[in-house]
Amino acid sequence: MKRGAIVSGVLRTFAGLVTAAAMAGGLALTASGESTACQPTRSDGAGPFQQSGLSAPRRAKIGTGHVLLGRVLLTDCKPLAGALVVLWQAGPNGYAPRGRGSVRTDRSGRFRFEGPVPASYGGLPHIHIAVLHPAYEELLTRYVVRRGSKTGRITLVLTPLL
Repeated sequence: MKRGAIVSGVLRTFAGLVTAAAMAGGLALTASGESTACQPTRSDGAGPFQQSGLSAPRRAKIGTGHVLLGRVLLTDCKPLAGALVVLWQAGPNGYAPRGRGSVRTDRSGRFRFEGPVPASYGGLPHIHIAVLHPAYEELLTRYVVRRGSKTGRITLVLTPLL
């Protein structure tokens, strides 16, 4: 094999590894190797928060049966540390204070919340999520729990304040 072909093959392999590593980290690359922006998560309404506000005790566990693993990112796909994530899920009799909890994201933008599998109150079983940080727009969304799932994952992307 010629030396030029070997070098070319090594460079293609290296480029493929860099692209795979970047995509696994939550960011995509263009053909020129530039990163693209993460798309902001769309808000889907306040849910139960509109009636009782966003206060919730700081606790990552309200029961057992389902674990939600999440990550909060910025529009440049970098993690956001210190964001307050407020979670609220329905029980068999609707929304109650015991179905609430809140956590802070770690330096990698990650959070973990554990509770019982949400009830199918008002539709599919879901967890309402509010993400708060003083430098970013408030995000209100929800995570729908798939039937039979004991673990879920969500990535949330915040929009900076203008």
